[in-house]
Parts: sequence; C-alpha cells; structure tokens
Amino acid sequence: MSYTRQGAVEALCRALGWLPPQVCRTAPQATPETLRRLHAAPYVGALKAASERGSVTRHERETYRFGTMENPIFAGLFERAASTVGGSMLAAQLALEGKVAFHPAGGTHHGRPDRASGFCYFNDPAFAILAFLDAGLERVLYVDVDAHHGDGVFDAFVGDARVACVSIHEEDRWPNTGTLGEQGERALNVPVPERVTDSEYAAAMRQLVMPFAERFDPKAIVITCGADALHGDPLSHMELSNRALWSAVLDLCALDLPTVVLGGGGYNPWTTVRCWAGLWGVLSGREFPETLPDEALTLLAGFESDLVDEDELEPYWLDRLADPPHVSSVRPEVAERLAALASVHFAVEDAAGPIH
Repeated sequence: MSYTRQGAVEALCRALGWLPPQVCRTAPQATPETLRRLHAAPYVGALKAASERGSVTRHERETYRFGTMENPIFAGLFERAASTVGGSMLAAQLALEGKVAFHPAGGTHHGRPDRASGFCYFNDPAFAILAFLDAGLERVLYVDVDAHHGDGVFDAFVGDARVACVSIHEEDRWPNTGTLGEQGERALNVPVPERVTDSEYAAAMRQLVMPFAERFDPKAIVITCGADALHGDPLSHMELSNRALWSAVLDLCALDLPTVVLGGGGYNPWTTVRCWAGLWGVLSGREFPETLPDEALTLLAGFESDLVDEDELEPYWLDRLADPPHVSSVRPEVAERLAALASVHFAVEDAAGPIH
C-alpha cells in the first residue's frame, strides 16, 4: 500500500475509535508573510515557485538545497509545508485554551531560514514557540526527543532569553551538532551513545531534562517527538520502545502547562505509526485494547518499506500498539555522561541562581 505517515496515524486512530469529530482540527496554511518571520523572503518565494513548476533550477538547488534526494520537490510541497507551520501555530492557540495539542505532521526541526535541510522546508516548531511568545508568555521550553539534534530550533532562538532548548539525540549522527561541549544557560544537549535503552533514557529525563525544565520555570512547552529513536528505525541506532517516548512526553505534560506535541522523524512505518497513534492514546486518556480491531491489523499488515527488510520485522509491530519495554542497567559510560552534564548545568544554577 502507499504509505503516508500522518494519513496512516489518523487511519489507525480512527480504527481504534479515538478520533471523534470534536477533537480534530484542520491545519490552515501559513501565509508567505507569516513564513517570512523566520525564513528569508527569496527562499520562501523560490520554494513556492519551484513547487508550482514541479521542477528546480540548478541555481535553486545549489542555493536553497531543495530538489535533492534529501529535500525533494513534489506536487503540493509548498502547501503541505505551509500547512505544517499553520498546524503548529494552531496547536499553540489550542494549547493556550487549556489543552494539550498533538500535531503529528509537525516537527520539521531542521528547517533553516534560507534553505531546506533534512526533509524540513520550514521550521514549524519554531513557529509554535513564536505563537506562545506572541501571546505574551514570558518563557517557552522546547524539548526535542528525535534521534537527530534539533539544530534549526536551537539556532532560531540563540540569544533569546525567553526560550530554553533541550535535545536528547544520538551522538555522532547527522547533523552532527548538539555535542557534549555545546551547553549553555538556556541550552541542554544530551547526546547519547548507540543502543540507548528505556532505562537509560528515563535516567536522562530524571537527572537532566526535568530538573532543567523546573529550573527554567516555563509558561509553555513545545515538544518534538520524533519516532526515529525507536528500536527498528533505519536512520538511528537507538533501542527505545515507544513506551519510553510516551513516558518522556507525559513527564513534561505533567507540568500542567500549555503544551504542543509534534511529530518529527520516523522512517520505519510500523514503529512510527504505532508510536504516534499510541501517543495520541496516552495524551487523550484512551484505553488500549488487548486485541487490535481487524481494520487496524489490516492497516499494519499492508505497510511496505524499502528501508526495512522483511526479516527485520518484529511480530509485535503487526498486532499491538505498545512495544515491550527495553529495561537494562545504566551503562557506566552513560551514567558518567549524565553526571557530568548535571554538574555543568546545576553547578551554574548554584553559582548564579535561577536562569530566568
């Protein structure tokens, strides 16, 4: 079957009876004027023109980095990318009304002001943050649990005292930013080694992310929950179950603040779709069925992927939502890294007081 991540997430949630009409909103398209708040006018114009033509010039490819294997041009690209931004801004507005808003099409965290990067054309998480700031909120926390560092969002708010950024990602992986040495008063980077487990991830949340969040005392939160940190994703070597990501998001939601939860990367259809459908389930308080309905089973059985070999399929990817937890001891090198980062960040607080 043809596979689109967001369409499949929606289809799986509908098969489970989790999408009554009152919880759904249609994402509006962000206007070019809105997009130009963060993206250079020549880039916005060039992407729109190339999308309408269905082709790119050599100058556009070299200057703006689209029309490549990494950032392809396809029919409706500009409208889709602009709607992703509009959806994230709408999610922030809904969150301000007292809701946790989930926008799985969002999470294009690599988008740069003047070019496309990593399948990201515009930077919708940054626009969600702007929507909160425009509403007058003093401090917004951005947390990125994608397997790849949230470089575009970090760079968009460098020097802005109203925004703090956190990223837990696999070290030595593209875009090769967010290293151990890249720390700041309002920037926490937690590069983790290959094969990180649920237990090690929980330790990072407990020892670093939650204390950092509490110290910053945000008034709203934006989360990019990429599914490429899961076991079985072809573009990372992390070993998380989807339960680990759900738990991380729920820990942040427990701060009881206006919160936007976005999607992000995810290149294994079985793990990605189940993760985001299950995330909607836990966010909305749904009861997980012991046995998936036939429509859901048919959907999962119909996925295909050139990036995942048939003999790599885990049986539970086809018949349940929740992965088995990946429980382990915390490796010494991971424990040492977490302790070192804690000493850097919280020694600064002891010396200088709260960061806001």
